[in-house]
Amino acid sequence: MLKKVNYLRSLSCFLAIILWSSPLGINSSLAVNDNCQLSESEIKQQENLRQTSPQEYNILLQKYAEQLRFCRSRHWLQEQAIWLRLYSCDTRPGSIESILDRIVAKGYNIVYLEVFADGQVLLPPNNNPTVWDSVIKNPGAGNVDLLAQAIEQGHKRGLKVYAWLFSLNFGYAYSLKPERQEVLARNGKGQDSTSFVDDRSQTFVDPYSNQARQDYLILLEAILQRRPDGVLFDYIRYPRGTGVDSVADNVQDLWIFSPASRQALINRGLNNKGKFLIERYLTRGQISPDDIVEADRLYPQETAPLWQGRIPLEEEMKQSVKTRFDRLKLELWFLTVAHAAQGVIDYISYFSALVERQGIPAGAVFFPDGNRLVGNQGFDSRLQAWDSFPASLEWHPMSYANCNDTTCVVNQIKRVVASRGNQTPVIPALAGLWGQPYNNRPSLEVQMAAIRLAFPSIDSISHFAFSWQEPQFDRARRFCQM
Repeated sequence: MLKKVNYLRSLSCFLAIILWSSPLGINSSLAVNDNCQLSESEIKQQENLRQTSPQEYNILLQKYAEQLRFCRSRHWLQEQAIWLRLYSCDTRPGSIESILDRIVAKGYNIVYLEVFADGQVLLPPNNNPTVWDSVIKNPGAGNVDLLAQAIEQGHKRGLKVYAWLFSLNFGYAYSLKPERQEVLARNGKGQDSTSFVDDRSQTFVDPYSNQARQDYLILLEAILQRRPDGVLFDYIRYPRGTGVDSVADNVQDLWIFSPASRQALINRGLNNKGKFLIERYLTRGQISPDDIVEADRLYPQETAPLWQGRIPLEEEMKQSVKTRFDRLKLELWFLTVAHAAQGVIDYISYFSALVERQGIPAGAVFFPDGNRLVGNQGFDSRLQAWDSFPASLEWHPMSYANCNDTTCVVNQIKRVVASRGNQTPVIPALAGLWGQPYNNRPSLEVQMAAIRLAFPSIDSISHFAFSWQEPQFDRARRFCQM
């Protein structure tokens, strides 16, 4: 028995030596801190080799990739992701490589790469089947595929590369298309989101619109052809206003007045009385006791008004008109809210299923307070019912609360963790910087330590954003001279 123990110890030591000294293993000269980050000297050496010695650079790439894998496999945080935006200037030779090297040096092993945002797509101008313009503007780069390059170069460095897409926010340019006006989400005041949101640049579409779905399907299929390691759906919600407009407490506050959504809601009526009252509620923004009397007169052969989910009382038709009115007006309000929320749920369910059928993970990015009840009958205007999103999705709560300590961030995550199913991964997105507070938020290290203490089962976190951590580098890439 003693010989067996000694043999196992010797084998263990031998394997450790091999791992430590292997060209693809963890070399003692490669200094990694507690967050799997490289030292400044190693970062400079790598950048120098990238420009002067491609062969040595490629060897170092493999070493760092294995080192990152080794470090993360033994770290409480198995996956650490960063949110990244690319620019037209990144078509320059070596730009993608330099960006991803910096990301690896910071200890990240996943990149959430923005591929559709602000009405632009990360597709080659000469191979862009979508209705949106390409991010790439320089004339000589019509065939450059930044998404494919980022995935390829990311894999060389041991990085997973997820595609990160806006979902119901199609960008301002989309709102200018005359043939897409009926696609835009509208509230009961006739507004679309460009006249509602502060920055006037967000164009939310009707999730019930077949045209919106077709446009988005073409985009998603083009992205999936590049085989990202995952797909994250962002802006899966309605717009949020400010002040009183941040709360929906009246049917006219809801974004359900576009033709497709309006008709889908009326179709939820299960008899003529139900459809009549739904349509009257949408047209006038309310119903009156006279509307109930009129419905009874028009359809005397029917009993109580019916719509999906409604269970009338047994003696309802024997009650006074006033009593019936009080009940029906409240039920209509909750019907319209549920209809609005269901549109978002159906939208994310449809597109995430397309992704998952290809064996690619899908995730939902959301605000933890986007589904909150306000008062007795009001709702957050975003109506982001993330707790009803498909259980197969990764949940990425944007835990951006700022209260000078970690309490509010932990509370946001706690709300999400309490709602999840056992099979739903929760991957909090944090805002901040390494080693210093930022906008009333503690450093990333402090935030992560608090999450580790409060939620021992969480082993994956993301940081927003690369541009915050590298502002000068980001600015130089955004405004370069081609």
